[in-house]
Amino acid sequence: MNDIRTKPAIDGIMLEIAWGRLTAVADEAAAALVRTSFSTGVRESNDFACVLMDSRGNSLAENRGGIPSFCGCVGRTTQELMQRYPPGTWQPGDVFITNDPWLGTGHLPDVTVVMPIFLGQRLIGYAGTVAHNPDMGGAGFSADCTEVYEEGLRIPPLRLIKNGELCEELIALLRANSRIPNECVGDILAQVSSCRVMQQGTLELLGDLGMDGLDEMATLLQDRAESVMRAAISRIPDGVYHAEVPMDGYDEPLRIVCTITVAGDEMTIDYEGSSPAVPKGINCVEHYTWAYTTYPVKCILDPSGPRNEGSFRPIKVLAPAGSILNATFPAPCSARHLVGHMLSSSIFLALGEAIPELVIADSGSAPGFRTIYSGQDERGERFHFILFANGGMGARPTADGLACTQFPSNTAAASIEVMETLTPMTVWAKQLIPGSGGDGRYRGGDGQEIIIEMGNTPVHASIMAERVLHPAEGLQGGRPGSPVSLNLLNREAALPRKGRTMLRPGDVIQLRYAGGGGYGDPTERERAAVMRDLRDGLVTPEVARSVYDLSDAEVEAAHDD
Repeated sequence: MNDIRTKPAIDGIMLEIAWGRLTAVADEAAAALVRTSFSTGVRESNDFACVLMDSRGNSLAENRGGIPSFCGCVGRTTQELMQRYPPGTWQPGDVFITNDPWLGTGHLPDVTVVMPIFLGQRLIGYAGTVAHNPDMGGAGFSADCTEVYEEGLRIPPLRLIKNGELCEELIALLRANSRIPNECVGDILAQVSSCRVMQQGTLELLGDLGMDGLDEMATLLQDRAESVMRAAISRIPDGVYHAEVPMDGYDEPLRIVCTITVAGDEMTIDYEGSSPAVPKGINCVEHYTWAYTTYPVKCILDPSGPRNEGSFRPIKVLAPAGSILNATFPAPCSARHLVGHMLSSSIFLALGEAIPELVIADSGSAPGFRTIYSGQDERGERFHFILFANGGMGARPTADGLACTQFPSNTAAASIEVMETLTPMTVWAKQLIPGSGGDGRYRGGDGQEIIIEMGNTPVHASIMAERVLHPAEGLQGGRPGSPVSLNLLNREAALPRKGRTMLRPGDVIQLRYAGGGGYGDPTERERAAVMRDLRDGLVTPEVARSVYDLSDAEVEAAHDD
């Protein structure tokens, strides 16, 4: 019997069904990665992404909780792999790997794994994952190296698996360069499993829809996403919008200069004038800058529409080579998020002039304040833990900012119980800092305070803090949030803002995360909201009177309630 089927027409209904199934495939791959991973960074803190791509390496669908920079970079990494290994040389069962910052997501801890998807003997697409690996050797996850060579093992594009056979020599090399080899290799193999889930789900989808490939469907979905983004850009008044954002920097202050040109349904974002690259590991590479430029634009212009390669075709990103946003090899870049997360601040500040009703105030969680702890416990076993706690988001044009919420990334802190189980440390406090969010018609999200005591063994700590000197700014008359601070409570010694230090047994550190900026004139905040803030302890009576213009009678009434 002849099994040749007529190729079905892809109408709007089928396209909508296919889109739902594609995102479900990516979500299933994400669930597989979480369940098979070894590290808390993936399992607890969501520091990964899964992306399905068409045969050209263009992103098609991604898991809905993926890290934005990872989702934005995987397609570009796959296209880099395709240049080095032409698609005709890829075989069923192959899996490629790299963590090269200039090919991937911008620093060595992020490992990209890409698997071709074959229908029979025809390559129809790619499954890709990125996950922050717990340890790739070298200095580890830190901000104080002077060249990328110091920051760890750099893996060029290589076959991790060839025709179904695992490259044991590469696995041995990875294990030899990691302080925690089981977690390092275990997470990478979990990424392979995740890609296989994506491959299987894609083939099942094509079978159910009676289709023989992804490209036609991908083109329709990408074109649809492009048209939605173009329509959104066209609603912004044509013009040139400018912003400058100051940063603490490493040894000296830095600045991000952002010029946005809107012309019809296209947008150009140019970072000419931003600080030059620095000899410390806070530089961004071009891929990372592109990802954290396009993502916040998508958030404000098309927050609910499909996100794929088509979404970003109308957006052009320019960053001068040699700048802190397009550092050239071998610049150090391990803590590149300290600069890259701030791009949303510059974009929102620039576009706030044109579309103030769509942008949020500056977020205290941008960039993420990270502390990493490693060493040996009392049994002599190595531990490694990244604390992904967060400050407050900026206030919105219609609502208060979210407390202790990461933006523009979306990592989350592992539970304190997990932290205390895996490390010889005790957490004595993890609590909101009332009033740390900026005042305004809508208040910025509050930050948090965490107090940690070291156990009976020394602990290596890597600290990556920004917003110590430059807190999150308010918007449209809103006030800034509180800054980051970090202190050693039990003895006189300074903790580095960006660097590594050795904590002694019994040391107690206090980490205070920044609050988000407020939005709008504080005197325009609803009286009932201010009185509720008073009752909840989010503002003091003094602030209620001096900033929000509450009368003594209203303050007393709030306390009486």
